[in-house]
Amino acid sequence: MQVREVMTTQPVYLKENATIREVAQAMRNNDTGFEPLTDKKKVIGVLTDRDIVVRALAQGKNPDDLARSIATEKVLYTYQDVEIEDVVQNMKEQKVQRLLVLNNKTDKDLVGIVSLGDIADKCKDPELAKKVANAAGHYES
Repeated sequence: MQVREVMTTQPVYLKENATIREVAQAMRNNDTGFEPLTDKKKVIGVLTDRDIVVRALAQGKNPDDLARSIATEKVLYTYQDVEIEDVVQNMKEQKVQRLLVLNNKTDKDLVGIVSLGDIADKCKDPELAKKVANAAGHYES
């Protein structure tokens, strides 16, 4: 199974000048916990709902501050034709639960987002399910 078979397509993304409040509103409106920030065609950062709490609130940020000030700038991604087992291993190693999905190595167009939840929802292979659960356990001490 490849990423394209499980990913969320047509991802919502926000412009680089979005505020923390706008990101939080987009998460609420789109029922997501992850939003990419873009500068025209390039993804310049990503934010999770956890970033808003841990970075923005803990640092005393104002909701009208730029979201870019708390975004993770190291953008992790995969390609839509990558095998799911490879993606799960990558997520485990990177200690993340979501990756941006790009169409191919040449164009690098953002075409989706894949999460461990997406994979788990469509997983019918018991061995893969164990790998997904193992990758999701990285937050445990």
